[in-house]
Amino acid sequence: MFIKALSAALLAVMPLAAFGQFSSERPVTIVVPFSAGGPTDVVARRLAIAMTTTLGRTVIVENKASAGGIVGSQGVARAEPDGNTLLMHNIGMSTSPSLYRKLPFNPLTDYEYIGQVVDVPMTLVGKKSLPANDLKELLAYIAANRQKINYAHAGLGTASHLCGLLFMSRTELPMTTIAYKGAAPALTDVQGGHVDLICDQTSTTAQLIKTDRVKVFGATSLQRLPVLPNVPTLAEQGLSNFEISVWHGLYAPKGTPKPVIDRLSKALQDALVTPSFKQAMDELGINIVPREKATPEGLRQHLEAEIKRWAPIIQAAKAYAD
Repeated sequence: MFIKALSAALLAVMPLAAFGQFSSERPVTIVVPFSAGGPTDVVARRLAIAMTTTLGRTVIVENKASAGGIVGSQGVARAEPDGNTLLMHNIGMSTSPSLYRKLPFNPLTDYEYIGQVVDVPMTLVGKKSLPANDLKELLAYIAANRQKINYAHAGLGTASHLCGLLFMSRTELPMTTIAYKGAAPALTDVQGGHVDLICDQTSTTAQLIKTDRVKVFGATSLQRLPVLPNVPTLAEQGLSNFEISVWHGLYAPKGTPKPVIDRLSKALQDALVTPSFKQAMDELGINIVPREKATPEGLRQHLEAEIKRWAPIIQAAKAYAD
């Protein structure tokens, strides 16, 4: 009787999080450390709708934009580890350790991993008034106008920045780069003719290409994209083995109880196969990761491998920030 009574007492005082329950019934917030309307935001908002159903709780998105996504990422690292505050980040999570000398968070030690979400191809696009119509013409135009051509990106360490670094390195054609606080404002200026080029994810460029609001010069995948079958890849136009896609992952603050992480990961896995989410990703040319990658271990292994992959590229480009 004494043991039963003691067990009941302990269960009464143990936090709900220990059983995979959340400490409150307020909405679960997915923090996107980039601007609203940007590629990561687009994925996060679709995922929030799907996870509201699979988790059985309201899931919302909050944008905390800053160059490179540092402010929002740091905020989640310092948040209460109760499962109510999550982080949706992209490939930049693996490049930040090499890009920043004073990074205020550590991607490998300051978070619990929930799982990978999607893998997004990219396209190189430019303003409509550019005289070039394909990659060959574009390279010739850049070579002849080096002092006038500019390249927009969403901030240091973002996918558009990395794609630009890789493009300039492979073609040996440096351009003036202009950093924005997110992909959405950068793309707005490309459409408006204020900047020349940007390489960004199909989640935001596919519709612009289909509606002829930008000029497209190629996809960064090795095969043509089903969502843009008439767009040649950069590789098939002569930029051999040029491949870059943008993976996204879901994180929680370090110390979030394992039962809560397990519940969130299961909700993520179930959300990825919902018909509405799959249809939305198909329309944007986005690849949903297999279920085994949408796990804490799958995300951890991928993050570690990507940090090793990008470090030498960033070091060679000397693309550092304080």
